[in-house]
Amino acid sequence: MQDLLPLAEQIGAKLKARKETVAVAESSTGGLISAALLSVAGASAYFIGGSVIYTRTARTVLMGITPEMMEGKRASTEYYANLLATTVRGKFSTTWGIGETGATGPSGNSYGDAPGHCCYGIAGPVTHAFTLETGSADRAGNMRLFAKAVMQQFLKDLG
Repeated sequence: MQDLLPLAEQIGAKLKARKETVAVAESSTGGLISAALLSVAGASAYFIGGSVIYTRTARTVLMGITPEMMEGKRASTEYYANLLATTVRGKFSTTWGIGETGATGPSGNSYGDAPGHCCYGIAGPVTHAFTLETGSADRAGNMRLFAKAVMQQFLKDLG
């Protein structure tokens, strides 16, 4: 978490200066992105809310993403990461939405992705998605690497 704190401070400063807000829907990072963003004093000025969308039940109950909306699609893809980002942004009426999904390890996920696979999306004035493959089965290490990659990209998007 220590390597996430400097990123969170920079993100928080930029969001506060611009009077912008963010909401997070994360899965394989288990709340690390939200925790890092909330570690900054004054986070209530920019962090509106977040959730860990770790199961299909959470996806339906918390995000309102129905099985019909996922027909022909699957989690752990850039499509799904963008869907999480745009959905959380809309639900919380924020400037930015962050969505993250993946397979931390030590084994892959039920979709056939290897451990160390992460897709993340950022929705806002800039909207895009990325895939990260660490090649590692270290669950905790991947969680940290995934969160760091998301936050680095978000900071870059903030300019």
